Amino acid sequence: MHHFFYIAFSLLAIIGQHVSVQTTETRVERSSNRYYSSELTVPNGERWGTWRHKSMCHDGAYAVGFSLRVEYPIGDGDDTALNGIRLHCVDWSKGVISSIESDTGYWGEWTEIKWCHSGYLSAFQLRVESPQGRGDDTAANDIRFRCSDGSVLQGGGTYWGDWGNWSPTCQGTGICGLMTKIEKKQGDGDDTALNDMRMYCCD
Repeated sequence: MHHFFYIAFSLLAIIGQHVSVQTTETRVERSSNRYYSSELTVPNGERWGTWRHKSMCHDGAYAVGFSLRVEYPIGDGDDTALNGIRLHCVDWSKGVISSIESDTGYWGEWTEIKWCHSGYLSAFQLRVESPQGRGDDTAANDIRFRCSDGSVLQGGGTYWGDWGNWSPTCQGTGICGLMTKIEKKQGDGDDTALNDMRMYCCD
């Protein structure tokens, strides 16, 4: 089940586009038909799983923050690390923030939201563990985003693997959607959950 929500908020600094969160409410919202101007990818995503549905911010909204679904190290067991990502999209004309997500893995808890101080998410970088052979594979472990003001936000995932190259930077306004590559449950096999992701930019 995918959970989405609206956050009522006040604008404390219009130039800096600072958001003060006041209340939270659950809402289901998914769009895949919005026109996008470019697609951002990284070269180090892992191979397991399949690409799931594309999810887009509604027209006029762009991603200003994100949160992750993370299974932290469990000791003697099958670790899956990064399981999912939510983008939190702002539509300044309506004074509303909504959240979107593509499919996620089954394990872990959602982290707190990381916000751009100003501007929008504009590029991303993945931390990915390479195949472990007979060891425990985790695939994607963490993500960083660069905001259009130049600041960098790190998601707070797990520590296995290495950071790959940054994606290209949005040439339009900012990131407005995403798609995830998720491996289904393996039963008695080695689960990896989230392996790779794509981001979409809108003008």
